[in-house]
Amino acid sequence: MGKVTQTILEKNLKELKEDGIPDDLVIKIRDRIKDEELEEEQLEYLLNKIFVNYNNAVVETNEPVGTVAAQSIGEPGTQMTLRTFHYAGVEEFSVTQGLPRLIEIVDARRFPSTPQQTIYLEKPYSESEEKALEVHKRIEQIRIEQITHDVDLDFVNWNIIINLIPDICEKKGIDIESIPEILKRYKKKGTIKREGNSIIIDPQIEDLQNLQKLREKILKKVVKGVRGIKRGLLTPTDDKKEWVIKTEGTNMHGVVQIEGVDTTRTVSNHIHEIEKLYGIEAARNMIIKESQKVLEQQGLDVDQRHLIILSDLMCVEGSIQSIGRHGISGSKSSVFARAAFEVTVNQLLDAGLYGEEERLLGIPENVIIGQVVPMGTGRVKIQFDLDANLKILNQLKKNS
Repeated sequence: MGKVTQTILEKNLKELKEDGIPDDLVIKIRDRIKDEELEEEQLEYLLNKIFVNYNNAVVETNEPVGTVAAQSIGEPGTQMTLRTFHYAGVEEFSVTQGLPRLIEIVDARRFPSTPQQTIYLEKPYSESEEKALEVHKRIEQIRIEQITHDVDLDFVNWNIIINLIPDICEKKGIDIESIPEILKRYKKKGTIKREGNSIIIDPQIEDLQNLQKLREKILKKVVKGVRGIKRGLLTPTDDKKEWVIKTEGTNMHGVVQIEGVDTTRTVSNHIHEIEKLYGIEAARNMIIKESQKVLEQQGLDVDQRHLIILSDLMCVEGSIQSIGRHGISGSKSSVFARAAFEVTVNQLLDAGLYGEEERLLGIPENVIIGQVVPMGTGRVKIQFDLDANLKILNQLKKNS
């Protein structure tokens, strides 16, 4: 027997694929053994072992995969930390991790507690920090309050005076000439003009309270960037091959329209935003990836198939549903299954009022009333004919 060449390896892997081993597993096997110096006999032994182990691991008919998945995700979940991770050297730039993030995902929260995006860039923007900074400037949201040292109220002329900091405006790539045009809606029926590094707005309001409210609105006005992207952090990837922008806040719809952004790889941790922009299949993939990321960061090993069952269940209706009484658990057709989850008395009262029927088709309802559950051997319905069996036994006695 000789050494394994690339041709022999590919031929054996092709046979493995034809025997029913999934593509992703074949790719993993190839990546793992392509650099190993194996004899043909060793390769054959290894692939046979993989084939046997894979077929032993295939789910049996009527195995309760949902229950196994729930236990496999729930048990490691009890070992998770409740801490929040902070990016080194950046104030208030934190990412929810561990159990709180997992709860956010399965509850299908409308807004994540720490919305964040990883923005990948196209060439040549991804190749150097200077070019990446150009895209960063186009994306990071800049408000009036960030480029002024103060916004004064002139109570003599009832004006609002915005004192800009020219150095910051230049650094952020903002043209002071364009600011009066951006703020023109705040002049109401009055005027807006520039004097040096100051913008003077006369809104024709002679009321202190309304003038202060208008000042607060002006401070929050976005002059540049994508609304919702509060801060961007320019950082190289782990392999140092390209530059990416990690952001605090998300606005996928706005970001993908910016020149230089690689729309095929840019991701957000806002699952509902992904669903709205790219559809339910993308949201399903996002649930799997986000759940995997959370578990891996905690050093927990949960098989991907359990997470796939979770995401399929959440997305099967065509929109994202939470796992809870306001989502999947609350919409079950079985009265007992709903009652076993939460608000037992209310569920039973409502079922009685509306005359609901309990057909005892699931697992929790059969456990409650003490019947054999419809899974595993309890799912198989075999009837034994005693008379026919007696005839066979008598016939065997006669023959012997």
